[in-house]
Amino acid sequence: MVNISNELGSISITSEVFTNIAGAAATSCFGVKGMAGRSKEGGPLQLLRRESMSKGVMTHLNDDGTLSLELHIGVDNGVNISAVCRSIIKEVRYKVAKATGVPVKSVDVYVDTVIVG
Repeated sequence: MVNISNELGSISITSEVFTNIAGAAATSCFGVKGMAGRSKEGGPLQLLRRESMSKGVMTHLNDDGTLSLELHIGVDNGVNISAVCRSIIKEVRYKVAKATGVPVKSVDVYVDTVIVG
């Protein structure tokens, strides 16, 4: 949880807010099929529905007040994975920082699966 305070008051932002913003930003990028996740038992990889896509995002608040994000995604077959990842990093960093005011230190993107068809 991030707490931001000034003379007007204070705001608390939970990690769920960051994961939802990051998940929405990532899935809006061209070539992204969806967020990827595994069941708790370590079962097979699956694409997550919109209401649970935040499970494909991990957040970490750094000591310097910045945020680090880790995203697990599935992409379309035939896309340039490097270009898709660069696009995701740029979009997620911009949208999370703009919506919350918390600077994003790093965005790590893991392509867990390529979807054919």
